Amino acid sequence: MTKKQGREDAAGRLTRAAVIDAALQVLEERGLEGLSTRAVADALGVRMNTVLWHMKTKARMLELLADAIVGEIGYADLPSSPLPRARELAHRYRRALLAHRDGAALMTGTYPAEPHTLRFADGLISALLEAGADEEQAAWTAWTVIYFLLGLVQEEQAAPGRLDNRLAQALEAGTYPALHRVVAHMGHDAFESRFTFGLDAILAHLAR
Repeated sequence: MTKKQGREDAAGRLTRAAVIDAALQVLEERGLEGLSTRAVADALGVRMNTVLWHMKTKARMLELLADAIVGEIGYADLPSSPLPRARELAHRYRRALLAHRDGAALMTGTYPAEPHTLRFADGLISALLEAGADEEQAAWTAWTVIYFLLGLVQEEQAAPGRLDNRLAQALEAGTYPALHRVVAHMGHDAFESRFTFGLDAILAHLAR
């Protein structure tokens, strides 16, 4: 390891990678609400200006963290057929978000034009183009997949059971008969199946 276990470069300066690692650790410990440049500085034992030299603003920090999370996606052993490849990329994206506390909430609203994010987007859109989508369809389908994925993962990472309990209480009086019929399928215990169903529905127009 380099000095201070890889935190500094050869000139003794704190590296951006070390700041990102510390920010991810703060995210795991405190959640998105507790993530700040000051908290990262405290975790590193440095002045906040040192962190700001790398991150500039909290918004920029969130972009870099979002890109780092996307950078955990692997690209080995992807299916050669385009639609199965698009599905697998989406599943890998979901797993990367779930690997971090508040991963989807952090990602929402960031638009990092960074290498890992661009590589993933290029791979997904490439698969959609190969599947027969034109340029507009490929772009909009990719956005639809990402927006659906972020929304569902945010729900999955929220307090477990909250929706279940509120629905059960609301349906006791029988005022909403249609909801009563399907409530067994709206709980928090089938996120993987719900994600697969929604993803297949989004990609169905290309399959045809």
